[in-house]
Order: sequence, then structure tokens, then C-alpha cells
Amino acid sequence: MSTATPIEDAIRESLSLDPRISDPEQVAVSFEDGTAILRGTLGSFSQRRAVVSDTRKVEDVNDVDDQLQVRLLNDDRRDDADLRGIALQMLVWDREVPSDLVDVKVSDGWVTLTGEVGYQFESDAAYDDVAGLLGVVGITNEIVVVNF
Repeated sequence: MSTATPIEDAIRESLSLDPRISDPEQVAVSFEDGTAILRGTLGSFSQRRAVVSDTRKVEDVNDVDDQLQVRLLNDDRRDDADLRGIALQMLVWDREVPSDLVDVKVSDGWVTLTGEVGYQFESDAAYDDVAGLLGVVGITNEIVVVNF
């Protein structure tokens, strides 16, 4: 007999239907006062983003408490210097990102974006550019939006 709420069941169903999430059973879901609480370990940062995104789309979910962790398999790991170089190249290729104003630091697969841009969409684009890279375990976006 399951003690899950209908909203928890809806979240689990949403996760199971998403092909981006290789092992949705690794996500523990609970729901309290409009907030979905997600716990567990996933194999990539992009899977973590997909879980959070899918959860936000479920009716009656007002907020998501993302307590998920990313643990990369050995084949998915990248050297920090390599990951930084690839991230910087992604920013250069994106016309929405003023790459000369954004820098990337990487420590144990955790990416930190820094710099100043003129618009929020530029910061968002930089985040999106690095979020899908293999080897990323998390991102801190410290890009500041200023009026030039």
C-alpha cells in the first residue's frame, strides 16, 4: 500500500516519461505545502535540470526544493582545465553571450560563472551553454547584470 500523495505520483510519472532521465527511481519525491522535495543522486547535471524542470510543470507544485546530487561515472569525468576550455569555447560560439565579459572557473567539475553583462538573457544563455556539458556536476552563476 502506497502512502504517496497524488501529486507525488504525478511527479514520479512525469519523471518516468522523460527520456533524458536514465534512472528516475533514483529520485525520492515528497510534497509538503506546495513544495516538491527532491532527493537522490543522478549521473549528470543535465539529468538534474530535467528532473527539476519536469517537477515544476506538475500541477499544484509551487516550488521545488532541489536536494539532488550529481555523481559522475568515470567515463563522464573531465579534467577541470579541459572542462573550463570547453565551457569558454561554448560561450564564444553563443551570439547571445558577450564572452569577453564572462569568465569560467572549474573545481572538481563544479563550474562558477563570473562577470558582468547588460541583460539577464545573456546570463541565462551562459548558464544554459555550460549546463549541458559532460563533466559538469553543478553550476554557480555569479554573473551580475548591470546597466552599462
